[in-house]
Order: sequence, then structure tokens, then C-alpha cells
Amino acid sequence: MVWTVVETDIGPLMLAATANGLVNVVFHATDAVRERALERLAARFGGAPVADPDAPPLAEAIRQLRAYFAGERQDFELPLDWSLISGFNRQVLRELASGVPYGSVVGYGDLAGRVGQPGGAQAVGAAMGANPLPVVVPCHRVVESDGGIGGFGGGLETKRKLLALEGVLPEPLF
Repeated sequence: MVWTVVETDIGPLMLAATANGLVNVVFHATDAVRERALERLAARFGGAPVADPDAPPLAEAIRQLRAYFAGERQDFELPLDWSLISGFNRQVLRELASGVPYGSVVGYGDLAGRVGQPGGAQAVGAAMGANPLPVVVPCHRVVESDGGIGGFGGGLETKRKLLALEGVLPEPLF
């Protein structure tokens, strides 16, 4: 497993990849946050990840993230390692990744219906909170049915910035 930190318009993101693909994206990757994430990954995968921003899966992820934040890319074409999530949460996140395009949003309840669980809006919210691949698997595109922005593991300001980048919300005033 390899990892790196990339500076973005929403702050530093830690990226980690296995031989199968990108496995984790971590918001606000300060030293303390990064260390906790690396400890969790080491415990899960049985070995300490190695810092290597030039490793092919990370180099390509960095390139695509930079293009996304520059407004030059709308879709990520990266191999993803889904091993940090399973069951219903994986099903919801896969539907989100393939079925909610750039510049659009979906309600928690609508997404639950898409995976055959009408009435499962709260479970979808839990799946969004467990997303190990935010930004790339766009949980920021999931909003409340009444038009509210909903929650977000990266913080509401980060969610607003991502939605503004995609043209869904006006740019934040400050």
C-alpha cells in the first residue's frame, strides 16, 4: 500500500492505494489526521503504508484530482479498491459513483430507492458517512429532499465548495 498527501482547493487530501486501486481519501489531512488514517490502514491491511506519490495509482489520482479542481475534469477514471466498505454501504456508494453525474444532486431517499430500499434515507446517510473515497465517490452530491444541504464528513464548508465547483450552488461569499 502507498500513500501521499495532495494540496487541493478544499485543503490537504490524503490518498492511499493498494495494488487494486485507490482505497482511501481523507479530508483535512493534517499530521494528526494523517497518522490516525495510516494507523487504521496498517491495522486493516496488516502493514504500514509507504509514502510514494510517484506510484502509478497515486500519480494518476493526483493528476485527475488536480484537473477536477481546475474545472477540467468531471469524471474520475480510476481503479478503486472497495475493500474498506461492504454490504449495503458498498451498494449505495457504487450507485452514487455510477448514477449521479457531475453537476447534479440526489436526495438521500431517492438514492435509497435506487438500490431497492425505499424508506432507507437514514441508512444512505450512514453510508455517506462511511465513504472511504470522498470526492472520487461523490457523497457531496447527496442532499436532503427538502433542499437542505445535509451533512458531510468533510464539513459543510467543504461540501459547499465542492457543489459550487460543480455549479450546483453559487460560490461561497467568504
